[in-house]
Amino acid sequence: MNISGNTVFIPGSTSGIGLSLALALRDRGNTVVVGGRRAELLERIAAEHPGIDTVLVDAADPASIDAAAKEVLARHPDLNVLVPMAGVMSAENWHSPASFLATAEATVTTNLLGTIRLIAAFVEHLQRQPDATIMTVSSGLAFAPLKATPTYNATKAAVHMLSESVRLQLADTSVKVVELVPPAVRTALMPGHEDNEAAMPLAEFTAEVIGLIEARPDAKEIQVERVKFLRYGEARGDYDRVVAALNPAGDRADGGDRGE
Repeated sequence: MNISGNTVFIPGSTSGIGLSLALALRDRGNTVVVGGRRAELLERIAAEHPGIDTVLVDAADPASIDAAAKEVLARHPDLNVLVPMAGVMSAENWHSPASFLATAEATVTTNLLGTIRLIAAFVEHLQRQPDATIMTVSSGLAFAPLKATPTYNATKAAVHMLSESVRLQLADTSVKVVELVPPAVRTALMPGHEDNEAAMPLAEFTAEVIGLIEARPDAKEIQVERVKFLRYGEARGDYDRVVAALNPAGDRADGGDRGE
């Protein structure tokens, strides 16, 4: 992915990593469209950040995705980068279905089905562009589990393998598939994340990501240094140590603010 000259749609980017990345890409000479579920947030972003376009979209609703895709492509027929950023992360207690089933289903719908449906809505258009990119968003927790968030971990592992597989299928097209693999970042993804001293500051994360995209435009994965402890634990042979570091003795099964 080139660092500039793109038209980028980032659904799920009204805050946190998504919005920070949207603003950074705009500042590097890209046309950026921010998508989200809350009209008031989109209006505020458009007012506070000139040059950012906005589209209402709910990644958990197939009809909303279809409508947003039509709107984005009507206004930006040169769209060539899709970043399905929408994601939810909730603590779950799998000792009882009442404590996890509804949350698990909602997490799968947003994190996995949302990504699949968004790609489906744009993949034919992207293949008609001379140079296009789908940037998926997984997590360090795709490679080492946080005890408190089983379904989040599983959906991000699925996004990782989806990225690997779709990249193979689209190798005969103009569409590159790049996977962004965040570590824990100080955002509002879960209660406590914004104040988590162990998490990476958002501005630092975004700056490193932009630097990596610029330095390695053909990269298949965008990995900041801080995620490599999680990403390569199994390859290094210290997977058990990584899992123990993520889940210290005494951590509750129904809470926690490590990882992303």
